[in-house]
Amino acid sequence: MQATMFSALAEPTRLSIIDMLAARGELSAGEIAHAFTSSAAAISQHLKVLREARLVVVKKQAQQRRYQLNPAQMAELESWLHARTAQWNGRLDSMSDYLNTIK
Repeated sequence: MQATMFSALAEPTRLSIIDMLAARGELSAGEIAHAFTSSAAAISQHLKVLREARLVVVKKQAQQRRYQLNPAQMAELESWLHARTAQWNGRLDSMSDYLNTIK
């Protein structure tokens, strides 16, 4: 799992952009920028970080850049999260079993 992916998601504006794309699908850079009080240049930098982390993909359509989630990277992230969830659930179950034996 790439650390850059988690670094990108750790920033609230970038996480909001991911949430927007998940809810609304493909959006132009302008549509994304209008949802924030930050400058268009700042949002552009956030989009660049998300692209570099491969969380979003961009396609040029006429004079617009349209962004959408990268399904392959999202699937990789989901798989990693499921594995960690299973690991921690197993550990917590073991701890619960142990605590029940010492009661």
